[in-house]
Amino acid sequence: MTDYRYIDTRREGATLAATLNNPPKNFLNAPMVAELTSLVASIADDPEVRALVFTGGVDGIFITHYDVGELSTLAGRIKDTSAAGPPAELHGMNKLSLALQDLPQPVIAAINGTAMGGGCELALACDFRFMAKGPYVIGLPEVRVGILPGAGGTQRMTRLLGTAKAMELMLLGNTLDPDSAERVGLIHRAIEPDQLMPEALALAAEIAQRPPTSIAMIKQCILKGSEMPLVDALHFEQAAFWKTMRSDDARDLMKRYLQSDDRLDEQ
Repeated sequence: MTDYRYIDTRREGATLAATLNNPPKNFLNAPMVAELTSLVASIADDPEVRALVFTGGVDGIFITHYDVGELSTLAGRIKDTSAAGPPAELHGMNKLSLALQDLPQPVIAAINGTAMGGGCELALACDFRFMAKGPYVIGLPEVRVGILPGAGGTQRMTRLLGTAKAMELMLLGNTLDPDSAERVGLIHRAIEPDQLMPEALALAAEIAQRPPTSIAMIKQCILKGSEMPLVDALHFEQAAFWKTMRSDDARDLMKRYLQSDDRLDEQ
């Protein structure tokens, strides 16, 4: 595994745990985004890695937010070149989020503290979000500094929570404590801090026991299919189903099922 400046990695069985380190505030910045993008690319075709878990490396912080100093410098450059329009190419954060979406492995955010702005957007790009209970907040307060969530937040939060709740949170710039975030569906579960990583790793280990082709195809059908018209999504699902049917796992597991008295709902 590559040595990174901002990421510490370790293997937990078939799970790769990645700890994000940029003390003291654990800001997200362009170099960290580049490292994360490299990390994601390195495991995309690695059959030994069956799940990816992100967590923060600073006590009480997942990612505070994207580095406002970096954004302020960018704002100055934009003002100086006001005649130019927005870049045609997506920002690195958006490329990272799309790469996470395309990963065949599920991605779990073990949010061990505050996650605002870019930290919340990174969590939204993950497939599961567990958050430690405590005096922490999660949300997209960018309106309070005169900008908007520009790394997928307006889109992913709206798809997740619906227009009304997303509009309320983002226009007011409000953040949520872990229990409130669970209640509205922004995170899957609020968990006691000492159980956060054990439960995230347990979920990753359970998923790792499932057939990898099925896991990858279900993830793609949900994430990509939800953005398509229904008929297109059904064609996409049918092609994915056909791919799973051709897998060795499907043949072996269905044969084993037929030869036993087990039922799928008892697995």
